[in-house]
Amino acid sequence: MTAPFRPSNINGSGRLSACLEAIQATQYQTAKEHAYMSPRDPKNDGGQEADEGAQDGEFARLLAESERSLKEGELIRGRVLQVTADEILVDIGYKSEGMIPRSEFHHMPADRLPHPGQEIEAVLERTEGPNGYVVLSYEKARRGKAWDLVEQAFSSNTSVRGRVLERVKGGLSVDIGVRAFLPGSIADSRPLKNLDVLKGRELEFRVVSLDKKRGNIVLSRKAILDEVAEVKKKEASDALADGRVLKGVVKNLTDYGAFVDLGGIDGLLHVTDMTWGRLAHPSDAVHVGQEVDVKVLRFEEATGRISLGMKQLKPDPWHDLPAHYPVGARVRGKVVSLTDYGAFVELEEGVEGLIHVSEMSWTKRVKNPSKLLNVGDTIEAVIADVNSDREMIPSDL
Repeated sequence: MTAPFRPSNINGSGRLSACLEAIQATQYQTAKEHAYMSPRDPKNDGGQEADEGAQDGEFARLLAESERSLKEGELIRGRVLQVTADEILVDIGYKSEGMIPRSEFHHMPADRLPHPGQEIEAVLERTEGPNGYVVLSYEKARRGKAWDLVEQAFSSNTSVRGRVLERVKGGLSVDIGVRAFLPGSIADSRPLKNLDVLKGRELEFRVVSLDKKRGNIVLSRKAILDEVAEVKKKEASDALADGRVLKGVVKNLTDYGAFVDLGGIDGLLHVTDMTWGRLAHPSDAVHVGQEVDVKVLRFEEATGRISLGMKQLKPDPWHDLPAHYPVGARVRGKVVSLTDYGAFVELEEGVEGLIHVSEMSWTKRVKNPSKLLNVGDTIEAVIADVNSDREMIPSDL
């Protein structure tokens, strides 16, 4: 009669005993059959010995698997059996299942939680916990893998990607699989007045230093931005040539001009090269963020300085000026400036005429032009002379 087989608790600590009972039952039945058999047939000797050898091999395999030694701190791989509200049970090929606390997945959305049948890696913390399970840590495995990637990125000088978490003293805390520190001084290519603008953003960083024993990782975003800017600068400089017309964006204004971003490299648009006319301030011609067409006037490759011009995109109004303003012609213009010796009148953009104080009246002596004219007045005058070399048109009222 076959020995009884009790499959109770086959998924718990009774897995080993269940396996042993099954094997023993098979061996008992085989021995019983052999006892009632006729004397051994030499022809069947080889088959019987092969069957017995296979059974002995299976028994040894199951026994070795069940008695496999596990070491605390070991990274092991298993298959998820069950997910409950408090724990995740994992088959790790041991006499007891592994258990990962559900709390280790608190940061993970529900649709990304491990599911039955999924393979998972974890670090063994204790070979036996309160409920007889092997205690595992998914978080430690995740952190260990993250540290490996960080060390690899540091040694190969490659970038890592992470999410900026919060402001801390001196900079920002960043999640790159493990917590890292981003100093405020290298959070951008230029100092940021408000570091909070980076919070919550997914960005690329360079690992500039690390200390695994202390758990310290220092990142730099400036290094990444500088590298990108250098590549763009090289691409832009390759495209630069005197006389080339480019599109750019006004980046900054000063009293003497505007800096224009040409796509990774800045050029200076001087106030005198913005228009052929008179400008009191660069803001009268352009504003920050404005897209402009500019002409490369000069590129100094050694220093990287680029001089730009806007007025050079238009014809010089002083070319062939006598043909447009013949002597004796009556013209209208706007007073743009007053001096002690006369008034400057703009006839068109870039073309101004001077009315000398002595030519302002036939009937009375004018001591100061401001007695007759004001800046902004529109007046009529007569062309007295045209001096293209000095870019001046003497006029009479």
